[in-house]
Amino acid sequence: MGDVMIRMLAAVLAACFLIVVPAPAAAADDERMEKLFTFKDPRITESSGLAVSPTHPGIYYTHNDSAAAPTFYAVDGEGRTRATYQVRGAEARDWEAMAASKDPRTGRGVLWFADIGDNLDGAWPDVSIYKVMEPQRIGDATLPAVRYRFRYADGARNAEGIMVNPRTGRLYVVSKEFAGSVYAAPKTLRTDRTNVLRKVAAAPIMATDAAYAPDGSSYVVRTYFSATLYKPSGETIARVAMPQLEQAESIAFTADGKALLTGSEGVRSPVYRVPLPARARAATSPSAAPTPTPSPAKAESSLDARADGPAADGGLSLKDVLIWLAAAATAIGVITFIARRTA
Repeated sequence: MGDVMIRMLAAVLAACFLIVVPAPAAAADDERMEKLFTFKDPRITESSGLAVSPTHPGIYYTHNDSAAAPTFYAVDGEGRTRATYQVRGAEARDWEAMAASKDPRTGRGVLWFADIGDNLDGAWPDVSIYKVMEPQRIGDATLPAVRYRFRYADGARNAEGIMVNPRTGRLYVVSKEFAGSVYAAPKTLRTDRTNVLRKVAAAPIMATDAAYAPDGSSYVVRTYFSATLYKPSGETIARVAMPQLEQAESIAFTADGKALLTGSEGVRSPVYRVPLPARARAATSPSAAPTPTPSPAKAESSLDARADGPAADGGLSLKDVLIWLAAAATAIGVITFIARRTA
């Protein structure tokens, strides 16, 4: 009977989670989402991070989730593995996300791997993100990593998303919680001390990944059910409908910034291309609203500016809290009914 109760409890909690998820987002305008490719490599069983190569056209990078070696894969547009890379000097405790950027001085690609999963919300005293220079040729290799350790200014938490602002090089972590937040890393990362992540904005409930647009005009946060596009200030632009996936884990922008790529865990898991809605493209287009250099007052609204000032508040709105309380009350009622029937 105990196993039955556990299964029923899991079902109730799943239903409770669905209740707090916002209404479905509007579909992409004029264009339809399409399956770009399926990972063909049987070793890619839990694709948790996804990034578009900054320097090799048609190449995508991914890595597996926890319980895996510090390994990542270069995949082509047909889903075929073109190269396998081992990361020297890295651990893979719970790799949950990756990001790609360019070194502004050399133009060389930079890959970031986030060992930030913490399902116990405080099991680890710190988390790590590894910086790896993108290989100059696509072929199996072992690459050295620079390790940066991090802790949250407001206490340990679980996270599954990272992103890098291409205009400033600032690194961000997005927590996976009911009261999720965007955390900014210091402007200059240190290897000789633990870097402090500071809250700068709120994030959607249970975020599983995040990414910055190639031109820095916006960023996106993925959840299990949809994605939300934001201005660099943290202001919401639009929500974008996502394809139904087994376990939505990753998101990235296409190289031209006109669409999103999203993937899932699982063997032979697919990667979909989702065009941005027309209103989102208009809001983020550099030519849509040419403006002069922002004033200091406006600059303070950016996430980068907030990162150097006081920590920002973030989390659930009053509406979210009320919905969650109603869902919790429903769950408790169902559990109590089941307990009485099985006593």
